[in-house]
Amino acid sequence: MTAPLDVPESARESAPAAEAAGMDRKAIQGRSLGQIAWMRLKRDKVAMAGLGVIVFLIVVAVFAPLVVKWFGHPPLEFHRDMIDQETQVPKDAWGGMSWEYLFGVDPLWGRDIFSRVVYGARISLLVAFLSTLLSVTIGTVLGITAGFFGGWVDTVISRAMDVFLAFPLLVFAIALAGVVPNDAFGLSGDGLRVTLLIFIIGFFSWPYIGRIVRGQTLSLREREFVDAARSLGARRPYIIFREILPNLVAPILIYSTLLIPSNILFEAALSFLGVGVRPPTPTWGGMLSDAARIYTVPHYAIFPGLAIFLTVLAFNLFGDGLRDALDPRGNR
Repeated sequence: MTAPLDVPESARESAPAAEAAGMDRKAIQGRSLGQIAWMRLKRDKVAMAGLGVIVFLIVVAVFAPLVVKWFGHPPLEFHRDMIDQETQVPKDAWGGMSWEYLFGVDPLWGRDIFSRVVYGARISLLVAFLSTLLSVTIGTVLGITAGFFGGWVDTVISRAMDVFLAFPLLVFAIALAGVVPNDAFGLSGDGLRVTLLIFIIGFFSWPYIGRIVRGQTLSLREREFVDAARSLGARRPYIIFREILPNLVAPILIYSTLLIPSNILFEAALSFLGVGVRPPTPTWGGMLSDAARIYTVPHYAIFPGLAIFLTVLAFNLFGDGLRDALDPRGNR
C-alpha cells in the first residue's frame, strides 16, 4: 500500500485559485491564423466592398439566364424596330434606355445592351478564373521544384522563366488565335475559342507567380522547422507538402487575386482585336470593338467599359486588403 503524498501548504492554498482558473479556461479560446486574417480583413471596409462587388458579379454571371429573363431580353434577339434605319441610332432618347431596356439597345441590330453585358461577364470571369488557376498550378509546381531542389534543376527552370517572360505574349496570342481552325481538338465554336484563350493566357503567365514561389521557397527551405523535419528523418515529399507548401498559401492567394484582373483585361484586349470569342457571342471587349466604329451612341461603349473598370477595380481592392490581412508584419 503506497503512502499518501505530502502536499506542501503553498500548493493547498493555490488549489482554489487553480480550480477557479480552470473554470474560466473554457471561455478562453485561441484563434487560428485564418480567423485572425479574416478579422483583419473584415475591418478593411474598402476590401470588403471589393469582395461584395466580386460576389455580386459572380452571382450575376452564374444566374445570367434568370437575370436576363427578369430584367432584359435575350442577348442575340434583334429589335430593329428600335433603330432608325436612316441614321442607325436608337429612336428613343438616351440610346433607347427605358425600364424595358435598362442600358438601351445597340445601334447596329437593336440588341439589349444590358443582356449582352450580363452574358459578357460569363466569358470574362470564366476565362480569368480558369487561366489564373492554370498559371498558378504550373507556377507553384515549378517554383517549389526550382527553389527546393536548387542546382541544375533551378537553373533550367529559371532560364525557362526568363524565356517565357521575354516572349511577346500579345503577338503570339493574335497569331495563334488567328491560325487555329473553327474545329480542332474535338472542340468547335465558342468552346474552342474559350479553351484557346484559357491556354494562351494561363500557360504563358505562369513565370510571374513561379518567380514569387521560387523566392519564397528558397527562404523557407533554410528555416528552422525545415531543418527540424530533416533531423527527424522526414522525406522530401513530406517537407514539401507539410512544411513548405502551407507557408506558401498566403502569397499564392494574394497574387492570384491580383492576377485575375490582369487576365480580364487581357481577354478583353484579345476580344477587342477580334481574336477572342467571336461574334455574335457577347463579350465586353467585343462590345467595345463594335462601339469604336460608332460615334453617335456613346452609351454603347460606356456600359461594357464601366463593367471592365468596376471588375478590375474590385479585384485589385480586394487583393490589396487580402495582402494586408495575411501579412503578419502589416500595420492594420
